[in-house]
Amino acid sequence: MDHYRLNNEPDGTLPRSRGIYILPNLFTTGNLFFGFLAIIQGFHHEFLKAAYSILIAAVFDNLDGKVARLARATSQFGVEYDSLADLISFGVAPALLVYNSDLSSYHRLGLLAAFLFAACGALRLARFNVITTKVSSRYFVGLPIPAGALFLVSAELAKNGPISMFVPLSGGFFLGSTYFVAILMVSPVLYRSFKEIRFLKRPLHTFVSVLLVALLFVLYPRQALFVGIFVYALSGPAEFILFRYIVKKPQKLDPEPSTRDMSPSRFSHIRGLRRRKS
Repeated sequence: MDHYRLNNEPDGTLPRSRGIYILPNLFTTGNLFFGFLAIIQGFHHEFLKAAYSILIAAVFDNLDGKVARLARATSQFGVEYDSLADLISFGVAPALLVYNSDLSSYHRLGLLAAFLFAACGALRLARFNVITTKVSSRYFVGLPIPAGALFLVSAELAKNGPISMFVPLSGGFFLGSTYFVAILMVSPVLYRSFKEIRFLKRPLHTFVSVLLVALLFVLYPRQALFVGIFVYALSGPAEFILFRYIVKKPQKLDPEPSTRDMSPSRFSHIRGLRRRKS
């Protein structure tokens, strides 16, 4: 496992324990497990259980990166493993869930929608992994694949609730939404990451906002989740149209150097193979 740095750190500190590097990968494995469980539950037509499994996978996906940064245990292996787990949990699992639950009656059109969602999710992850420079950490390029999965999952959870009186969550809605979300994932539309928000700067506003959101989730948890993800999915195209056609000013991206290892040394073994072949 040569991706772990077991020797002395460049700054002279003591070597990191191997167990510290395993810790974030355990959370990634939890993400993968619940994604796999959602697929099995979908095959048994337990769609609500499958939706909740994907939600739990999203919690593990959110925690693995935070644990890795807090423990200073990031590695290239962890990045690749996380992407593969995300493809299962947020690409394949929600695609199969929405197909078995809502799109199978559309036959080939529904099959194409589910496959397109999974394929665009894979492309979204691949683009993120190979990009050499990235935009400001305040933005994501394209709808993140966990948000795309949560869009379908939250709609699945909310379709039998009171929100269906205002938004008809029928098979046609799922068919159009699956195509729409798939395109958003591979689009160049920018989505805010909210990493620049400093909640402690305005404690009163933060307290009131958190209180209102918590109240909505307590009273209408499924509907609140769907509305939140729905608004976020539409915020990217809305902001794009606003800056492109109304304000007519480009969004400030402030490119940052990537932390991924894309140096020539990473591909030295490939050049060595080419020289031996020649």
